[in-house]
Amino acid sequence: MGSGGSRAAQVPDAERIRRETGFSQATLLRLYHRFRALDSNKKGYLSRMDLQQIGALAVNPLGDRIIDSFFPDGSLRVEFPDFARVLAHFRPVDDEDTGTRDPMQPEPLNSRMNKLRFAFQLYDLDGDGKISRHEMLQVLRLMVGVQVTEEQLESITDRTVQEADEDGDGAVSFLEFTKSLEKMNIEQKMSIRILK
Repeated sequence: MGSGGSRAAQVPDAERIRRETGFSQATLLRLYHRFRALDSNKKGYLSRMDLQQIGALAVNPLGDRIIDSFFPDGSLRVEFPDFARVLAHFRPVDDEDTGTRDPMQPEPLNSRMNKLRFAFQLYDLDGDGKISRHEMLQVLRLMVGVQVTEEQLESITDRTVQEADEDGDGAVSFLEFTKSLEKMNIEQKMSIRILK
């Protein structure tokens, strides 16, 4: 037994998490060490405050929305398997990921559709399955800050919703969201190279 096997044993339920997330053994181990480092009080889980200590999230205008994604349904803690599952959305798509997959197996977390679902929920603030003009305005306001006037921001919001809203209900459904981004390389834009 080599040192790799004994190190992987440190990650609880490593094989199941690897299957679900597609992470390599080495990446999973790095994520587990990062998780444990963020768990400053050694509780075995992360709180919202633990995640707010991540510098990249602290300066990201959507940082709070991204942190919210770790805590679905109002949960107050995230354990390592869920931490890894959320980060798996940002795992780059490999050539092996794009091959034929068993239709009986769930779609990989880093698939185009799952990346789009993740992005959609950052905008769908109330979780009703639609991005309203108000929600779009709130998120855009976070993203651009004081760089544009309120009038410019409202104009951008109106144009964005109008262009994506195919059924004329004044909101953007998930299907409309995916259609509006069909030419964007979301697989690349929502990837973090270190997460292989």
